Amino acid sequence: MALTVYHYPNCSTCKKALAWLTANKVAHTAIDIVKTPPTKAQLAAAAKLAGVPVKKMFNLAGVSYREGDFKTKLPAMTDAQAFAALAADGKLIKRPLAVSSTAALVGFSEAAWADALT
Repeated sequence: MALTVYHYPNCSTCKKALAWLTANKVAHTAIDIVKTPPTKAQLAAAAKLAGVPVKKMFNLAGVSYREGDFKTKLPAMTDAQAFAALAADGKLIKRPLAVSSTAALVGFSEAAWADALT
């Protein structure tokens, strides 16, 4: 299984997730979510694989979310508009985002990652 992990290098949760992958010998490719955010299509596919609505893909604690006033905007946005906003600013995306051809994981939960990846 080819696993791609979108992460932010300064994020402590992302660091924990990458360390967990290494410790559990899960092969993966790490991509900086800010320098190379996933596309709208990749995000839509990840949300579908993860079984979550697009609103669960947003990093609610992030500066981009607050400064962009997404708390107010998001309820009125279409899925297409939300995926476009996420693709335009990687810091809006809840991270880490792990994606393979058969599964996607939004955020890091050791138990969920163990279930899906080991």
